[in-house]
Amino acid sequence: MARASRSAENTAARRFEAEAMPHLQDIYRAAARILGQRERAEDVAQEVFLRAWKSFDRFEEGTNCRAWLFKILFHCVSHERRRWFRFPLLKETEEFVEANLPAPEPIPDDISDAQILQALDAIPVEFRAVVLLVDVEEFAYKEAAGILAIPVGTVMSRLSRGRKLLRERLTDVARSYGIGNVAGGSPA
Repeated sequence: MARASRSAENTAARRFEAEAMPHLQDIYRAAARILGQRERAEDVAQEVFLRAWKSFDRFEEGTNCRAWLFKILFHCVSHERRRWFRFPLLKETEEFVEANLPAPEPIPDDISDAQILQALDAIPVEFRAVVLLVDVEEFAYKEAAGILAIPVGTVMSRLSRGRKLLRERLTDVARSYGIGNVAGGSPA
């Protein structure tokens, strides 16, 4: 009986290693962007994988392990924020999707990641979370909604508002690179 138990544990460990561990850097990177501190991000990433390991027997093989880990991440981040800052990660109400936004202009290759990350860090966390999931991690709206436990319409609204905030924060950077029609202005 002990041999069968060890064999099942080894199988679970190999499956966890193959399915969950490749996403460690994505989870850490997203935690760092949301929390803004490396040490806290490391702690949260470890907590995500500890919780994932403890509940891996409930993970359905063949489903999206990355989305499952991100859902755990946002639960851990929400818990971390409540514990340390006593305010929730997500707001209960949101406005409807903003319509008729102008199409974004292409971003030149010479804008630095640091400038974009600084602008991303400056927007409120509820918008940052959605922008990270949809635009950076490339989750579909429905997947992001499942991860954050919010309606798809709220994901769309937060994404629209988050992108607008990023455009506003990056206006001067864009102008310095000669991008025209920034934030409703005229072409350069």
